[in-house]
Formats: sequence, structure tokens, C-alpha cells
Amino acid sequence: MALLLLLFLLMVPVVSADEDAFIGVNIGTALSDMPSPTQVVALLKAQNIRHVRLYDADRAMLHALANTGIRVTVSVPNEQLLGIGQSNATAANWVARNVIAHVPATNITAIAVGSEILTTLPNAAPVLVSALKFIHSALVASNLDGQIKVSTPQSSSIILDSFPPSQAFFNRSWDPVMVPLLKFLQSTGSYFMLNVYPYYDYMQSNGVIPLDYALFRPLPPNKEAVDANTLLHYTNVFDAIVDAAYFSMSYLNFTKIPIFVTESGWPSKGDSSEPDATLDNANTYNSNLIRHVLNNTGTPKHPGIVVSTYIYELYNEDSRPGPVSEKNWGLFDANGMPVYTLHLTGAGTLLANDTTNQTFCVAKEGADPKMLQAALDWACGPGKVDCSFLLQGQPCYEPDNVVAHSTYAFNAYFQKMAKSPGTCDFKGVATITTSDPSHGSCIFPGSAGRNGTFPNTTSLAPSSNSSTSGCHSVYFYGAGSFTTSVIIGVLLMSMVCL
Repeated sequence: MALLLLLFLLMVPVVSADEDAFIGVNIGTALSDMPSPTQVVALLKAQNIRHVRLYDADRAMLHALANTGIRVTVSVPNEQLLGIGQSNATAANWVARNVIAHVPATNITAIAVGSEILTTLPNAAPVLVSALKFIHSALVASNLDGQIKVSTPQSSSIILDSFPPSQAFFNRSWDPVMVPLLKFLQSTGSYFMLNVYPYYDYMQSNGVIPLDYALFRPLPPNKEAVDANTLLHYTNVFDAIVDAAYFSMSYLNFTKIPIFVTESGWPSKGDSSEPDATLDNANTYNSNLIRHVLNNTGTPKHPGIVVSTYIYELYNEDSRPGPVSEKNWGLFDANGMPVYTLHLTGAGTLLANDTTNQTFCVAKEGADPKMLQAALDWACGPGKVDCSFLLQGQPCYEPDNVVAHSTYAFNAYFQKMAKSPGTCDFKGVATITTSDPSHGSCIFPGSAGRNGTFPNTTSLAPSSNSSTSGCHSVYFYGAGSFTTSVIIGVLLMSMVCL
């Protein structure tokens, strides 16, 4: 009875929630043709993303993010942790160079110190908390500690006996690090960063975990997992892991630290040993995860307490070594085209690759044919739209009139510019519609098409030498490659049409 009473008390939602939950997405660097920082920011804006996490503090990326309003988390790379954890001066220099030099233009709100240090770089574990404290002290000295939180992402593998969640606890061998870490997070009002991968839990369970349970698919009541100690019902693996972390912190007498999930996702392709790494399963997991998080559902232990989450990842990484699945966690390819179309009914305006919220740009009814022709000529010329589909014998040649052809060209430009405001105007002869203008074998860019895939188009980002006629971009692209990883959460790129 005493145990049940204790567990009941542990269920009380003492973790505070200061804001609505947000969704973010990792961006890896193992791409053979990595987009530039300005191209990445254009995609973030086009996908309505307001939260970004960088795996380092890439100067070019931070400059590209300046004056966008996007909330940015920068990171201390693992290879720099030992130096920072052993020297207050080194930590202060890092903060001066990578944070102070960029605020307030770039809205840096958090610093992630290393990543999964306890499981991937255990020799640095003894200086992990020192590194966090030194970084925080540098922020205090600059009066930035109230604006910028400091934490460190952990692998969920540090949690032992994770089900039932009420019996979970952190690997005791890490207590000398975990206890002072949690003290630091609680005293500074920061959050516990956790990487949660139901895909790997499912794969390693040898059939014990049902696929539907891992994918957030609805389960009949008799199939739900029940924690016998608390009688809490778990309908998905994600919530069970998050609550296992909450109970693990409670076991060490820490009950006021919120959890941010810094990585979660599902691969869309795998080899023969990973038959459940499929487009459909990746779509299902990420779509359901986004809805679950943005509905502020919380978890069974802490209902209504937000669990902001970063999806792994934004781009497929074709140069990453290892199994096929390692290359295929992305929502988009390197050109910014969706790998699959998310189903996000009820998730607001998050992510433009949502088939439930498709928009297209078409010729306005009654528009002057001469104006349409002029706009068509611009789109297929200076606008750099691929108009080869409109040539005789090609799928979109018929009907052979200026209205049909300009509609295709207008929409191709609109989709290429990631549906940015102002890119469907063309001096007043174009308008936005939710009706798919595709017909017959002519599948328009932005349409799910007959087979559920997007037709090939050019990159979402315009080139730096776009014509100065027609629609003018209010952002410009510089040279150089983007070598930073980033996590995203949602904004809009603005364009001006003259």
C-alpha cells in the first residue's frame, strides 16, 4: 500500500509547462550535395519552422538565421567537450565566439553541450557537468542566462527496466554524473534532453513490441500496455519511454525537470534485415508523432505537460555509412522535395509537405491573355521553371492554350519557391487554390500524383543569379557549403512581386 501511495504521488504533474509544445527536425551533414545555409533557412521558412537546433555553432548558418525570429539551439560538439569541461576560460571563449557574437540578431535560446556523452564518449563523462557549469557561468557574466538554457542530450539507453515505466531507473553506474547533472538542470530551470527511438526499441524487442504500438496506431483497450503499479495505460512506445525517464528522475528525487525529446523518427527505407523501414511506416510514425506532440497531450504520468520534440531528420543523408536505413531518415531530399507526404490533419500549418493542406498557383479566371503570356514567358525564362512538360508531345502540352500553360508554369514556380508569400501573383494574373489542377498524365508539381509521389522539380531554393524582373526575392544566396546539423521546429519566407 505504501508503494502504491508513493507511486500515486509520483504521478502528480509537478513538471511545469511554460509554452506550447513545438516540433523540430534534425538536419544531418552526410549529404553529397549539401544545401547552403541560405537554402536551408529558405526551406525552414517555407515549412513554417520556428525552432532550430544546430549540432555545432556554424558561423554561416547563424548569420543566415539572423533576423528571422527562428529560435536557435547551438551545440558544443563532442570533440570540444574535454577542453571546455576542464577550463572555465575555454568555455568563456566558446560562448563569446559562438553565442555573444551572434545575439540578439540570431535568437539563440539554448546550448546543447555534447550529445549522448555517457554512451558514446564515456571518457568525457567526468567533465560533462563542469562543462555545463562553465558554459552557464559565461552566460551569467553576459546577462544571458535568463534567455539561454544549457543542457545535454542523453540516449534513452541509459534507462534500465524501462517497462513498466514506474520501475525504470537510470543506470546506477552513472549516478556520479547523473545526480549533479539533474541538480544543475533543476537549479537553472533547464530541461532534460532525451533521444527517443521507438524504431530501435521495436527492432530489438524480438516481436514483443507490436508494430502498431511503436507507430502510435490506435490499439483496442485489451492490447494497451498497462503499468501494473500505477494502472496507467500506454498506447505507444514514445510515451512509455518519456515516462520511464520521468520516473527515473523521480527515483533520484528530481520531479521538476521537464523533458525535451531531441531526436525521434523512423527510417523510410532499409535493407532485407529491416523490413519495417518503409515509406508508409515513416509517414505514419512522424505524422502521428507530430499530431501527438502539438495536441499538448503530454504523457500518462504527466497529462497536458508538453513534450517538445525534434524529428530526426530534415534531409536524407546519402553519404552516411552503415545500413541502408542510416541514409533514409529524412523528410526531404537534398533538393528540398518531400520523401513522402505527411498526413497532418489537425496539426496547423506545420510542414508544407502535408497532403491534407495542398495549395497550388493557377491562372486567375478572366485574366488578360497578353498578361498571362508575358508572365508565362518570364516563368519559363528568367524564373528558371522547367517548362519542358509543355512542349508538343509532352504530358502537359494539351490543352494547348495560354491559360493552361501559364497555370502549369505559375504553379511550378510557386512550388519551386516553397509556396512563399508573394510567389503566386505574377502582376495580378495568378491566384492560389486548394484544387489540384493535375489532369490526365499531366501531374503538377506539388501534387501527390497518382502513385503518391511528387514529380521531379528543381530545388526549392532559387539561385543567386535569378533575374531581377518579375518577383524579387528579399533574401539572397551566398557561396559556400553548409556543414552544420540542425534541428527544426516552424516560419515563412517573404517574397515581393512587382
